[in-house]
Amino acid sequence: MATRGFVGRRGGPEGTTERLPPGQFLESGFPVLSAGPTPRIKTEEWSFTLKNGVRPVKRWNWAEFNALPQTKMTRDIHCVTTWSKFDTAWEGVMVDDILADAYIEPPADFTLAHSYDGYTTNVPTADLVGGRAMVALRYEGKPITPDHGGPARLLVPHLYFWKSAKWINGLQFTERDELGFWELRGYHRYGDPWREQRYTND
Repeated sequence: MATRGFVGRRGGPEGTTERLPPGQFLESGFPVLSAGPTPRIKTEEWSFTLKNGVRPVKRWNWAEFNALPQTKMTRDIHCVTTWSKFDTAWEGVMVDDILADAYIEPPADFTLAHSYDGYTTNVPTADLVGGRAMVALRYEGKPITPDHGGPARLLVPHLYFWKSAKWINGLQFTERDELGFWELRGYHRYGDPWREQRYTND
């Protein structure tokens, strides 16, 4: 787990400071951080399942998921370990379009994202809809590499990046806010970079 000591706003190039949340610094690269080993998922074996509680609503294979409407999104991202990266370019399927293809409205206020490695993270449903989040399939015009969460990862750019679950294979709507992997280990249940919500009591 990351340690405390996130204080103030570190400098960046002129004109970028207002884009850096408190305690963050501008990163030109793209650091690789994971909770465990990197899984290697073949696209022919990949699937994505939408669930309402324990009940599956719809499942897509790789070809079916890629046939859904594709959207491009360029956003700044912010990692809880204090780095931020500007203007990251993603392409994938908006959560709104996933719900539309399943012919459902959001059935609950909370959502738990599930990944192939057993990782989970909780996100309020309102933070996934309305054009705010996608299941990303490409980064900078190319398939997402396994170390960055490929073949598909959740992208919730307005929250700390641990909420953007790598190697995603489903979203599960829940009636209560069920904590995920890092949230159970002391990270904040919401994770707003601008409010420095890194740890449970922040």
